[in-house]
Amino acid sequence: MGKGETMTDPMSLTFLGGAGTVTGSKHLLTIGARRVLVDAGMFQGEKKWRELNWAEFPVPASSLDAVVLTHAHMDHCGYLPALVAQGFDGPVWCTAETVRLAEIVLMDAGHLQEREAEYAAEGGYSKHNPPLPLYTVADVERTLPLLRSVPYDTDLDLGQGLTLRLTRAGHILGSASVTLRHGDTSVLVSGDLGRHDHPLLESRDTPPGAGYVLVESTYGDREHPDAEGHPHEVMADVIRRTIARGGSVLVPAFAVDRTPVVLKALAQLRRENRIPDVPIFVNSPMAVAALAVYREAAPTGELRPDLHLDEFINLPNLREVTDAEESKRLNHPDRPCIIVSSSGMATGGRVLHHLEYLLPNPRNSVIFTGYQGVGTRGRQLLEGATEMKFRGRFVPVKAEIAQDGEFSVHADGSDLIDWLAALDPKPHTVFCVHGEQDSADNLAARIRRELGLVAVVPHYREVVALQPVDGLPVVQPVAPAQPAPQHAAEPTSTPEPSDVSPGARLTFGGAGTHTDDRAQVEVILTTALGQVPFVPDDKRAGVEAALQGAIARVGGDRAALLDAVNQALYAAASAVETPGGQSIVALLAHVPKVLR
Repeated sequence: MGKGETMTDPMSLTFLGGAGTVTGSKHLLTIGARRVLVDAGMFQGEKKWRELNWAEFPVPASSLDAVVLTHAHMDHCGYLPALVAQGFDGPVWCTAETVRLAEIVLMDAGHLQEREAEYAAEGGYSKHNPPLPLYTVADVERTLPLLRSVPYDTDLDLGQGLTLRLTRAGHILGSASVTLRHGDTSVLVSGDLGRHDHPLLESRDTPPGAGYVLVESTYGDREHPDAEGHPHEVMADVIRRTIARGGSVLVPAFAVDRTPVVLKALAQLRRENRIPDVPIFVNSPMAVAALAVYREAAPTGELRPDLHLDEFINLPNLREVTDAEESKRLNHPDRPCIIVSSSGMATGGRVLHHLEYLLPNPRNSVIFTGYQGVGTRGRQLLEGATEMKFRGRFVPVKAEIAQDGEFSVHADGSDLIDWLAALDPKPHTVFCVHGEQDSADNLAARIRRELGLVAVVPHYREVVALQPVDGLPVVQPVAPAQPAPQHAAEPTSTPEPSDVSPGARLTFGGAGTHTDDRAQVEVILTTALGQVPFVPDDKRAGVEAALQGAIARVGGDRAALLDAVNQALYAAASAVETPGGQSIVALLAHVPKVLR
């Protein structure tokens, strides 16, 4: 693979996850015959997304030349052993800290996959006969030797003119933004970006600018609230109230990064005498192992210099639970206590057993500490679910449910705008990924409004040809926004400008459309109007008049607006051999996708 490749080979980007949803991040860069996958995340949450984990990967896994991981969270690395099971055997590039944490996360995931299959077989609640794991511990053991570490801020030659650079992202230990360059074309994948005031890590670094930027949008439509009064008062208040009535507190927390952040907060609350002195259990083998990695990370310079790990990792009354029998005993605590267990969105792990036994008791409480994806048990509980299903049976929800919103280590909307604004040079195009649809749409609109950049929200399985057309990409949607793995949709595409004949009336494929946003359409049309000076003199007036006509119809009937856009396309297509005409056609191709 890669033989005969040149700097002029066509490049494309395919969004195979993290598009229209937060989870399942997978971005496929294709250069001629070469394929590099950035992130191999597991889909979580809604069933329509989770089922994609079981679908055949869209390209043969054996055809991937390499995988690059931004960090060691399941929605970014959890699908990697499944790729190996399907035939991938290339290098997996990431930071040294991600290597260590991914080893912990993936081995734990392999055991969980096998256990879930066993539980399903015993309980008879699986539709498969026999129930099978997505991958096994043996698959994980074949995956781990493929992990290769790369230092931050170092250009790694991947061969045939392709280089890789990792820049500190400040989200969790070892997290990185990924820059891939080939000739004059460059792609920057933000990965998950940390907030500027991360409680454990130094602030993120700014990567070099790139022509195409993929930015996360988890909190693209909101700002983290400033703590009113004492920090983490929501958590403190719930703990005090729960202990007073003789109950126990369950804190679902991601094993990697969130657990030490939660312990730091609990240590502060205890030092300030804002919560009672009760036993604190960390019941997650993965979290216990990850804590060891954090203990050893101090010399790397990634942790905050004012952080004193002993203050919370060696908390009085802290017990790290690894034994399965002790874990089961915590389902029936003999006295009030605090249990920190993973996973953070209650999608798997020991926290499920605790929820099953603690939720029916009104004396208990559950405090969520992070984002809860659509379709997850955590989201359902926060939205008022009155019963939950565990291992094929329903249990009533009578415990108190709360959320402490101060724990997030994701950048909010302003953090994301600041990160983009600092890039030099500025990107040609920004793709908003890793966010629910509304969040991604809102961030894209804000980027256009505040930074003046072309920003779009890609669909699942959408393909972007990375051939700059006066700074703009050619976008080809190739699958519906709501995936159906068993019945994959036939590919549809938007014609490339070079294929458009003068006078052609374009139709736009793809079953999925973005949120109706007339302001977004106006930005696209206004941007297209700015390309008119690059249209030949004899066609300029006609193109300008057609665009002005479309702008005048933005606030009116949708059908009339689309007809006006088609008229503008008719005019611009007559000048498609010029940069201005190409740019206008590429821009107008986005309009139907933002209308419903």
